[in-house]
Amino acid sequence: MFKLLKRTLQRGPFTEPLAEETEASGIRRLTHRPPPWGRSMGLRTVDAGSCNGCELEIQALLNPVYDVERWGFRFTASPRHADVLLVTGPATVNMTEALQRAHDAAPNPKWVVAAGDCALHGGPFKESPACQGGIHAVLPVDVAIPGCPPTPEALCQGLLALLERDQKE
Repeated sequence: MFKLLKRTLQRGPFTEPLAEETEASGIRRLTHRPPPWGRSMGLRTVDAGSCNGCELEIQALLNPVYDVERWGFRFTASPRHADVLLVTGPATVNMTEALQRAHDAAPNPKWVVAAGDCALHGGPFKESPACQGGIHAVLPVDVAIPGCPPTPEALCQGLLALLERDQKE
């Protein structure tokens, strides 16, 4: 064990050098702005029947590269503490009541963000009898983020668009 630790400390970390900023890496150009309301905006993710591809990309928002907490977003375990419902997957028949309950439990003002093609229009599941289509069939959607799955950059841009929309209101 100590030999491995010694070798690792002598060799150093196996990391790649930082890539140069390009036009395609829009996330690097996003500026740090503290939330204007003086507190964090709570995000509650609701999986309404997705394939979990969107959830993997949402989890990437917490890593040091994207770090949505620097813009004042934090993930909550309960819709009662959430300002934003981040919904993934199509509106399935079995999840309709759960979606409505989560939306009703969130305090006002509240926003709904539909993340992914399934949440927007049902994706590949839209022809299924168990699917009602996009989330808009059950809840009013404030921001739609396309992609299958949406990239973390697109998720960040959508959440920041929600922030800017909230500041204008």
